[in-house]
Amino acid sequence: MNLEEAIKYLYGLGNEMLAMKLGLAGIGALAESLGAPQRKFPAVHIAGTNGKGSTAAMAASILRKAGLRAGLYTSPHLVSITERIRVDEEEITPDEFARLATDVRAAGERLVAENLLQAPPTFFEQVTMIGFLYFAEREVDLAVLEVGLGGRLDATNICEPVVTAITPVDFDHQQYLGNSLTEIAVEKAGIIKSGVPVVVAPQTGEAMEAIRNRAAEIGAPLIAVSRSVDAECAGSEDDLWNAGRFRLRYRSPRDQYDAFVNLRGRHQVINAVTAIHIAEELGEEGFPITRKAVLDGLEHIEWPGRLEMAAAGQPARPMLLDGAHNAAGARVLRDFLREHCASRPITLIFGAMADKAITEMAEVIFPLAARIIVTKVNNPRATSPQAIAEIAAALGRDVISIDSVEDALAEALCATLENGLICACGSLFLVGEIKQAIRRERFAG
Repeated sequence: MNLEEAIKYLYGLGNEMLAMKLGLAGIGALAESLGAPQRKFPAVHIAGTNGKGSTAAMAASILRKAGLRAGLYTSPHLVSITERIRVDEEEITPDEFARLATDVRAAGERLVAENLLQAPPTFFEQVTMIGFLYFAEREVDLAVLEVGLGGRLDATNICEPVVTAITPVDFDHQQYLGNSLTEIAVEKAGIIKSGVPVVVAPQTGEAMEAIRNRAAEIGAPLIAVSRSVDAECAGSEDDLWNAGRFRLRYRSPRDQYDAFVNLRGRHQVINAVTAIHIAEELGEEGFPITRKAVLDGLEHIEWPGRLEMAAAGQPARPMLLDGAHNAAGARVLRDFLREHCASRPITLIFGAMADKAITEMAEVIFPLAARIIVTKVNNPRATSPQAIAEIAAALGRDVISIDSVEDALAEALCATLENGLICACGSLFLVGEIKQAIRRERFAG
């Protein structure tokens, strides 16, 4: 298969979420049939509701600055499926992805033919295995793996970690993970392994209790990240392009750090401190990570689609792109807008998946907008603009409903004042479509 054929095949297995099968039997059988590539490299395994992708990207950046060959596996992607699998700063090439996808497809079909599996491995299982094979081939020193959903039954959980981490736990995907923070935290804590240190970001009481209980039950050292971080904003509201980045001062039990974090948002301070503790635990495991590598890694981290500033249109209009795909993410975005963009009239482009807490997200974000444009993301899980408009009406807000994301962007560019800000949020899939649209000549800034 070439890349186009591989993508068509993978998506033909069913939507990544709608056709998902939580459990390790399929990925385990697939791995064994392909020589168990996950055993050929050590891993950092990161679960959580919010911040796990940013924390994974920070950890990988630190490893690169330490001179280590680092793999990074994340999901979902914004524009190209190859974004999910990286070694150092380079995405897997289309040819390499297609070659490994062909091998993984053949292995899955053999397992079905031999009655070892009832159905081919799922989209996420196969893409995860492509990542594992690629990291093994490239002989990475360490791979940083972001959990797809939950943890205990996630396909990434067949890895062999030297450190695990859990970022803040909040409500999301309750239909799969449970309806209480305790239930959700138990699923996240399923990545904890006996004897393997687990770094835990600050949590609510019930979530932390569930994680502590699991760590104690199986004998995993638990490193609790402190909330006591001295952080100050390094930019100003007048300088929109640099606003919202923070400098932190933090003393861990092992060292002291004065770091600049090259990602926007106060929430990234905790993600950065979590990455610092991951780096320290890796140092205890023998990886040569210095304080300088930690500081350099945080200063040069890039993570698209998370409070990312972009420009579109002629004349160029500033845009803030943020996934904000659940209530906790919406609150983070709200806090950023209040702190750094309070004087700017905001045009909001909003699109979300139907299985999300859209009403709660709207309650948080919609009051900040001078103008709201709702649209539908090109995804089977996406909710319709009409459904979002009904939610907005119940909240007393008028919206403009536009079916096409590209047309929604065009409307936003026309309607936004010179001193205004366009903010696109509600789904990483929406952000991906916006980024694709910006790249086209019609919207080039």
